[in-house]
Amino acid sequence: MEELIFELADTHLFFNDLEECDQVHIEDVASDDNGQDLSNYNFMADGFNGSGGAGGAAGATTGVQGGVEWMRKLAFRYRRLKEIYSSYKGNVGGLLNPIKRELLLRLQSEIENVTDSWITTALKSLLLIQSRGKCMNVLVTTTQLVPALAKVLLYGLGDVFPIENIYSATKIGKESCFERIVSRFGKKVTYVVIGDGRDEEFAAKQHNMPFWRISTHGDLVSLHQALELDFL
Repeated sequence: MEELIFELADTHLFFNDLEECDQVHIEDVASDDNGQDLSNYNFMADGFNGSGGAGGAAGATTGVQGGVEWMRKLAFRYRRLKEIYSSYKGNVGGLLNPIKRELLLRLQSEIENVTDSWITTALKSLLLIQSRGKCMNVLVTTTQLVPALAKVLLYGLGDVFPIENIYSATKIGKESCFERIVSRFGKKVTYVVIGDGRDEEFAAKQHNMPFWRISTHGDLVSLHQALELDFL
């Protein structure tokens, strides 16, 4: 699965270009985007170098890392990334060749068998939250943003996590991500943090948010019951 995640990230989600210029959120460089039509844009030939390591003559064409032109090309990649995610969030198989598609289906079913249907059980709660209309799922992960998006797609969770609700804590930590989420949605809404790590438990405590710990399969089942009975 990890191989598939990085292959998808490299092949379709610009991870080779973006690994060194990772963002917390898909819109973080949107202000550098001039809105140019990208339908015939050649990402392979625009001279962008994500590590900013191109020297000499090449440096003159690619633009300085952090410079206006470089930032614009970076923003183009994140815009295209958003388009790809939104187009394939319910059908990641469309991005894979037939052999890889078969492999993914086999992997998904093996993972479900080994974990006693962990993803299906979690998905029940995520779908229920989403179906309420006034609630939404937000994901905070320590994985870099691009592989995180690949992971969400490959695990079949694209429909319950809109791309604008995915935050990567790789650079800033979970507590800072929580701060960004609170500043986006405000203090008048109710937040419930669901997780299995000490990072998110600590961050939840800092923001006075209730924390629902998931350690075992039973915790997932209880979560769904609590949601069904409107306790959460």
